[in-house]
Formats: sequence, structure tokens, C-alpha cells
Amino acid sequence: MALKVLSALDVAKIQLYHFKAIIVAGMGLFTDAYDLFCIPPIIKLIGRIYYDDKSAPTAVVSNLVAIALLGTVIGQLVFGRLGDQIGRRRVYGLSLSIMVLSSIACGFSICRTRNCVLVSLGFFRFLLGVGIGGDYPLSATIMSEFANKKTRGAFIAAVFSMQGFGILASSVVTMVVSTIFDATSDAPEGHTPDEADISWRLILMLGGVPAALTYYWRMMMPETARYTALVEQNVVQAAMDMKKVLDVPMSQIAEDSPLPSSPPPTYPLLSKRFFRRHGRDLFSCAASWFLVDIVFYSSNLFQSQIYHRFIKDHDPNKNGYQLAFRVARFQAILAICSTIPGYWVTVYFIDRIGRVRIQMIGFFFMAMVYFAIGIPYKFYWHNHINDGFLVLYGLTFFFSNFGPNTTTFIVPAELFPARFRSTCHGISGAVGKVGAIIGTVGFIWASKNQKKDEKPNPERMTVALVLLGVVCLVGLSVTYFFTRETMGRSLEDNENEDDD
Repeated sequence: MALKVLSALDVAKIQLYHFKAIIVAGMGLFTDAYDLFCIPPIIKLIGRIYYDDKSAPTAVVSNLVAIALLGTVIGQLVFGRLGDQIGRRRVYGLSLSIMVLSSIACGFSICRTRNCVLVSLGFFRFLLGVGIGGDYPLSATIMSEFANKKTRGAFIAAVFSMQGFGILASSVVTMVVSTIFDATSDAPEGHTPDEADISWRLILMLGGVPAALTYYWRMMMPETARYTALVEQNVVQAAMDMKKVLDVPMSQIAEDSPLPSSPPPTYPLLSKRFFRRHGRDLFSCAASWFLVDIVFYSSNLFQSQIYHRFIKDHDPNKNGYQLAFRVARFQAILAICSTIPGYWVTVYFIDRIGRVRIQMIGFFFMAMVYFAIGIPYKFYWHNHINDGFLVLYGLTFFFSNFGPNTTTFIVPAELFPARFRSTCHGISGAVGKVGAIIGTVGFIWASKNQKKDEKPNPERMTVALVLLGVVCLVGLSVTYFFTRETMGRSLEDNENEDDD
């Protein structure tokens, strides 16, 4: 028997609370992108401060990214499971607290010696990754359970699109801080003064401010009606919670007669029955996320070339502030022209053409772009990094976000029953972040030269870029053969325990 409170959620009109939930839930994704994309310009400052006005080694960049991703893997698994066991709301504030405190702690990385600073920064970024990882399954699940079935995809995509604004914010903050410190510095041309050590710490600490501002609203959010009704089996409380946030008459959501006591099915997570019913869905979500993150985080392959040719990061006449400004400016332009449009094109089309089609479109065009860059790379692009190269580079981000980078966040929040939803989203995301770690390690391999670490090796870059195109085609195949469409379906379709 369909519960009235859940049927009302499926057809509820778009209300102010939906947009409020997008902002509150999206701040975790905002912080995630801010802290990831502020690292490249910050590394320019750290290189000039702790490496005698030289660039930091490639391995330092990749390790700082990888250590945060490792924390994300753990956070997704732990918080995803807790979200199903004790409730989404009860652990939602905890993940945000870890993010905010870790962002601040990154700025207070102890010591002034190079090794000590990098080790402490890596430790706090690991904790930051744990908080960010916990936010992924909780934000996606909460938004999916509050939304109606007609616009659910657009709402979850809008939450994820906050990453684009996080990228833009990190770039703007970096440019402003770098400009202010540079303008007040009296150091000789090309020399980075000691006070630059304060600037990169300030940039990191400011990343926690937007998330901290939403903490109160997270704590005031009620538990989702779907969790309360289907997992806790408290339909009366679910109706009362829904009434608090949505303008729906109580007569439409209160049951007309007492419901029979029917405890939820007892088969456990990852049991034979679970895999028989949900194994294909879990495989498709995890595999797609794994493949797209390999490609998405390997985008640094391009940036090493762009920084070397356009930003001229080895220019002895530029200090750390100026180099950080140039890198941040490039990232801001890329976010405005490519990344953010990709997110919002998905928001517009996700409930019109479906998740599967968008994911296949994204994988296909990403593959074509990587082949267009990779096949002639050694013979042409390696010595002709021009506007054409930048357009192709921007298209990889556009079709990643108008494609699998967004849909892999959406689909796991829709495919699984309420008692497994957050856990399965966490598992899928954790497998994806393992792919991201592989991508960052591949960045080290592909960018190293046989004798130097200054310029990318053209032969390795060619092979790596073509392999990324192949990975995209594998993702296309996984999507076509294994991923089920969820557009227009009620989340309760997956609550049917009939073995058929």
C-alpha cells in the first residue's frame, strides 16, 4: 500500500524549501571543489616559499590531492553507512563540522620547515577529505528524498552544480588575496617574500566559511519523510516532519486509518538476496563513477602543459603571488566558460532526456576530444599549444559535467531502497574516488621525463591521453548495458520487495 505522505512528496509543487535545501546541501560540494581547485595556485606559492623560488615537484601536487581523496573514500563509506543506520540528519552536521574545522586547520599547518609543513598539511587535508566524503552520500540522498519525481534530477544536479561555484570562488579568493599581498609587498622583482606563507594559509581557511554559515540550517532540517516512514516505520512522524518544511495540507499526508505493523525486510546489505536484486545497479553506479573519475582527475595532464606555455610558471621575473594569480585566473575562465555551463545544461536536460542518455553523451564526446588531443599530441599539440588546444581542453570539462561527472552523483541516490540508499551511494562514490587516486598517480607517470621533471614526456602523454579516451568508451559501454533509467520514477519503486 502506497503511503500518502510519500505520494504527496512525489507530486509536491516546487516550493521555497526546495531551493533552500539546494543551498544547504550544496555547500559541502562547494567546499569540496574550493579545496581541490585552490591547490594548484597554492602550490605555486609553496614552491616559491619552500623550494627557493622554484616550482614544487609534481609529486607534491599529486600527493596533496591523493591524500584528500583517500580521506574521501573513507568518509563516503563510513558516513554513507551511518546515514542508513542512524538517520541522514543525525550525521549531516557532523560531516560539515569536520569539513569546516579541517579547512581552518589546513591554514594552521604547523612549523615553517618544508617537510613539516607538507606533512601537517597532508594530514589535515586527509581529515578534510573524510568530511567531504561524508557529505556526498548524505547530500544526494537528502535532496532525492525531499524532491518530487518530476524535477528530482534537476534538484540533485543543482546541488552538485555548487561545485562549479566552488571552483570559481576559490579562484576569485586566490586572485584577491594574491593581489592584496603583492600590492603591499616591497620585495624585489621576482622574489617571493616571507609573508607569502600567510597568504596561502588564509586562502585555505576561507574555504570553510560558506560551509560554516549553513551549519545552523543543517541542524534545523528535519529527518527526511522517506527515511522516517520506510526505515524507522514511523509514518505519523514522517507526516509531521513533512508538514514543517512543505506547504501541504495535513489531510493530504495523514493516513486515514492505522497502518498494520510491517517491519522492513530483513535481508542484509551485500547478502545474496541484495546482490540478486541490486547487484547490477551497484556495479553500474560504482563502475561508471570509477571510470569518469580516472578521466576527470587526470585533467591535470593538460594543465601542466598549459601552465608551462601560457602561464610561464618558470618565469624568474614573477613572484609566487603573480604565478598564483595567473593560475587562478585561468581556472576562473575555465569555470565560467566550460565547467559551470556543463553543470547547468545538465540541470536543464536531466528530467527531459534522462540520466542514461546524458551519461552516454558525455562519455562519447569526452572520448572523441581525448582522441583529438592524444593521437596527434606527439607530432602537433606538444609544440603547438594554442587556442584550439584550449577549446578542446575546455570541452573535456563541459562534457564531463554535462555527462557522467554529474549523473554518477544523481543515479545512486535514486536506484536503491531507502534503507540502503545512502550506503550504496557511499560505496559507489568511494569506488569512484579510488579511480580518482589512480588518475592522480597517472598524472605523475605521464608528466615525468626520462631525465627531467620539468616538461611532460610527449610519448607518455600521447599514450596516456589515448588511454583516457579508451576509458571513456568503456564507461559508455557500462552505461549502455548496465545502467537503468530513473527519470520520472518514484523512489518507492525500489521498495517493492517482490522478487520478480
